Amino acid sequence: MRKPYRLDAIDREILFQLQRDGRLSNVELARRVGLTPPPCLRRVKRLEEAGVINGYRATVDPVATGQSFEVIVSVEITVTDLGTLQDFEAAVAGFDEVVEFRRMFGRPDYFLRVLVADQTAYEEHHMKLLGLPAVSRVVSHQTMKRIKTRD
Repeated sequence: MRKPYRLDAIDREILFQLQRDGRLSNVELARRVGLTPPPCLRRVKRLEEAGVINGYRATVDPVATGQSFEVIVSVEITVTDLGTLQDFEAAVAGFDEVVEFRRMFGRPDYFLRVLVADQTAYEEHHMKLLGLPAVSRVVSHQTMKRIKTRD
């Protein structure tokens, strides 16, 4: 386990600003955090090299891509041998509609966040899950409204 990186107030502000808008130019970022561009860029590079910042990405609107039907799925498994678990995790991680996949402590064993076009598409996904050898129970919760998310 790696040692946590020590963040000062300026580092925290840099992270805050980049989380709000990862496309900020270094000049604009420096202005917002109260630095000149060269030291601001050095700090960002240090944060990247330390693994504090581990990437940049675009946030995509699921409605615009035809994936506005969101379901949170809990999965319980019965088989606990390592090979079956690895096969299950590889299969589920390979499903395009699964946008988040977590192994949990306790019950349920896994949580999935699934984005599909509609209920029919979700039913197809549900049947794929039920067809996997390790699965004993699948519980689906359709999202009514996303209130807060931090990606």
